Amino acid sequence: MNKNGADASDFLPWYREGLRFECTGCGGCCTGSEGYVWVSDDEIAGIAKDLGLEIDDFGKRYLRRVGNSKYALLEDRSTGDCVFLFGRRCMIYDVRPKQCRTFPFWAENLKSKKNWEAAAEECEGISEDAPLHTFEEIERNLD
Repeated sequence: MNKNGADASDFLPWYREGLRFECTGCGGCCTGSEGYVWVSDDEIAGIAKDLGLEIDDFGKRYLRRVGNSKYALLEDRSTGDCVFLFGRRCMIYDVRPKQCRTFPFWAENLKSKKNWEAAAEECEGISEDAPLHTFEEIERNLD
C-alpha cells in the first residue's frame, strides 16, 4: 500500500480479474467490416509456405500494400470478408496473423468495459461460460 492508501491492484485496468472468451469458430470476426488485417514479413512467409506458394506469388494474390511499408490481407470486394474465409472457416487458421490470434483482446476492446461489452454483442465467444483468460495472459498479447 502506498502513502495514499492505495495498493498496486488499484492501478490495474478494469479487466484485472481476467476476461472470459473462447473462439467458437463462427467466423464473425472475419466478416463484413472494413479495415486491415496487418501482416508482418514473418507472417507473410509462414502463410505463403503453408499454402505452398512463393512469397512473391502469395503477395500478388493475397496482399495489399498500405503506405510505403505495411501490408494487409485482401478482402472479398463484394462482402468485405477476409480472403481466407471459406464457408465461415479460416483456411489459414494454424498460421493466421497475430492480429487474428489475439482477437478479441485488442487495445480498442480493452479500453473500457463498455467497449468490451460492445465487442461481446458481435462475438459469441465472449461469454460467461467461456474459459477465463488472466490479466497477465491478456497483457502478454498486447503490443
